[in-house]
Amino acid sequence: MKWMRFEEALAAVLPSDLPHRDAVLSQAARHLDLIVQVNEHLNLTRITTPTEAAIKHVLDSVLPWRLFVGAKQILDAGTGAGFPGIPLALVFPEIQFTLSESIQKKARFVQSVVEALNLPNVTISSQRAEEIQTAGVITARAVAPVTRAIVLFAPALKKGARVLLYKGPDVATEITEASAEARKRQITVRIVENYDLPNSLGTRTIVELNRQKT
Repeated sequence: MKWMRFEEALAAVLPSDLPHRDAVLSQAARHLDLIVQVNEHLNLTRITTPTEAAIKHVLDSVLPWRLFVGAKQILDAGTGAGFPGIPLALVFPEIQFTLSESIQKKARFVQSVVEALNLPNVTISSQRAEEIQTAGVITARAVAPVTRAIVLFAPALKKGARVLLYKGPDVATEITEASAEARKRQITVRIVENYDLPNSLGTRTIVELNRQKT
């Protein structure tokens, strides 16, 4: 079964200290298998080989898990096929997650994954992420440049939310370009984590947006 190949690939790369690692292994493997089953119709991802999917989808989602410790509600903005929201929800079953996806066919797919994996801590929303203002932490992978993210999430930041953006290695330029917008809205932009993915599959930078304390 293909999901077993995904599980083996995940076992080879997931950190040993990852919370609920066994559940992440088995459930994330099923998630990847479900993506492969529908990918021909939905075109969810170009990454379907077990090792690359394990690294670029699941490992990338969970490596910065410590940044999410203590959150009560997390919003995954523009979750696509369910990343990083579903892997993070497996790591943190005690945290309530909302996965927003405005493209209906993708939202329906992620809903089917949540049902298949029986994840009571995950809710799917077809609203745009900027319309959902209840989360304490908002996260997103490759959703928008930093300037656009500041504009989109400014109302939530004003209410005390924290935004964690998964960005590539060249984010310094985006941060510089966002400096005027950040100053205008009294938002602090800082890099909080960097990591290299195995097999030379890329470098990730986590950028945090916070409302400045007055």
